[in-house]
Amino acid sequence: MSIYEFNVKTIEGKNISLSRYKGKVLLIVNVASNCGFTPQYKGLESLYEEYSGEGFMVLGFPSNQFLSQEPDSNEKIKFFCQATYDVKFDMFAKIDVNGEDADPLYKFLKEQQGGVLWMDSIKWNFTKFLVDREGNVIKRYGSSTKPQEIKADIEKLLQ
Repeated sequence: MSIYEFNVKTIEGKNISLSRYKGKVLLIVNVASNCGFTPQYKGLESLYEEYSGEGFMVLGFPSNQFLSQEPDSNEKIKFFCQATYDVKFDMFAKIDVNGEDADPLYKFLKEQQGGVLWMDSIKWNFTKFLVDREGNVIKRYGSSTKPQEIKADIEKLLQ
């Protein structure tokens, strides 16, 4: 099983298959607009701009599960991201990343790359999953890992 078997909803509300990203290196991130890590949007956009021509994509999934730091509608989230951080990478509809109602994609990501001390739950906003060109989940990074710290791992997968 790979991530290509999942369907997700874009931030505009359109259902798509992740198979559209076949052959790309992906960084999948749960994001929030009112978090101490929100400035990471700038670094994520920088990675996207630097490597998108080589087959790299960032996929942002807003979630309101951490101290209600993403309370707004998808429309307001999209506006915030574009107006504040000039985000051009793909954004998706707000989802749950933990619990019974967790999006199936996030259940899969957590199964593939568990968290610290074998605890699979997402601990906070801006947890990142790196996916290779074949749809395999290669690595998981915590919230405090800055996007620029992932460059070497991205570059290896792009070769």
